[in-house]
Amino acid sequence: MGTVGTKELAARQSATPVTGWEERWLSSILEYMSTMVDGIAIREDDLSGEATRSLVRLHLEGMRAHSPPGSVFALDYSGLTSADVRLWTAWIREEIAGMGALRDLGDGTGEVKSMRTHPRFLRRGVGAALLEHIIAAARAAGMVRLSLETGSGPAFEPALALYRRRGFVSGAPFAQYTRSDFNQFLHLDL
Repeated sequence: MGTVGTKELAARQSATPVTGWEERWLSSILEYMSTMVDGIAIREDDLSGEATRSLVRLHLEGMRAHSPPGSVFALDYSGLTSADVRLWTAWIREEIAGMGALRDLGDGTGEVKSMRTHPRFLRRGVGAALLEHIIAAARAAGMVRLSLETGSGPAFEPALALYRRRGFVSGAPFAQYTRSDFNQFLHLDL
């Protein structure tokens, strides 16, 4: 059985009258396939799975290990389940490969949060796929700018390079943040 492309499925869906469960099934397949990028499936997540909770723990531990006391602004479980936050996870086959979140700041802007690639999937495009997904979600929500706060030093350089390649530029603090010797702020106009 060959792989059916999204356009082909959409054409089949529109050419064949379907009702009820078939329509819901085709719609869910189209949605799932539209989030596949180079074999990376990106799914909205509610933190109910152990794999996601483990990756959040790994992220928080990493932020604490590479940041001075009082300089970690990573979201914990309650922050990631807040009404103003959407969390997505990236999967390769059935393994969690990364995560990223979008916080709606309520003023037409958003914040990129909790970007983390699982160590087993580094340098495979996971972070870039998640970032593109977050940017698309922000645009779809009508946001005009995305911002992020991150740290300085070798542990943060790969992420900074990804953000800069995508067009984020250094700028002023935003939301509740204040500048320090450690943190830095990047922005992308949408």
